[in-house]
Amino acid sequence: MGYALKSFEKLDSDKQNRIIRAALKEFGEQGYDRASTNRIVQEAGIGKGMLFYYFNSKKELYWHLIDLSLDAVQREFLDKIDDSIDDVIDRLAHISRVKWQFFTEHPEISRFLTHFFLTDAEDLPIELKGKLDRVMRYGFGKVYENKKYDRGRFRDDVDPDRARQLIEWAIKGYAGDMMERFKQKKPEPAEFQRLWDEFEQYLHILKTCFYKQGGEEG
Repeated sequence: MGYALKSFEKLDSDKQNRIIRAALKEFGEQGYDRASTNRIVQEAGIGKGMLFYYFNSKKELYWHLIDLSLDAVQREFLDKIDDSIDDVIDRLAHISRVKWQFFTEHPEISRFLTHFFLTDAEDLPIELKGKLDRVMRYGFGKVYENKKYDRGRFRDDVDPDRARQLIEWAIKGYAGDMMERFKQKKPEPAEFQRLWDEFEQYLHILKTCFYKQGGEEG
């Protein structure tokens, strides 16, 4: 699809990435109305005239960012979700890990899309609205519609559906807390490992609380 002019597509990848990162940051922090193309070009290190040589308007630059971001979400997050995991705790933990990895590797896209989804998606071209709808339906299916899980793992005195909901809230809450902590600073590899180890300890507690003895092994 794309809303950039061919002149932008002919740029070397480093310069393209510099412009895209600067625009994602500006729109992600300020929203569309308050975003300044002056700040974008200053951050990207290009002249303002060149920005509008690559894009017809601020609006088309914004649409291009939405288009690229939706591609990244599907390729780097949704497509990486493993549908075959039937242990509900392992599945929800897996989704959180993949989402967390996406957030830490693509913070500008994450912030940009968060701002976009919190505001009305007005004036989108028909093609882009269709793409947004497809990605959202695909994502809902990957994350939420697969409710198949091994109910036999749960203790006899626990309602599996209610337990699954409590587990989902707990894992989402933990993952959300981690992402909030690292919005401004990407953790070092050693810090990542410490967090994964901590996450595994919490998962073990959840399995101990809700599963039969030995249930976490199947």
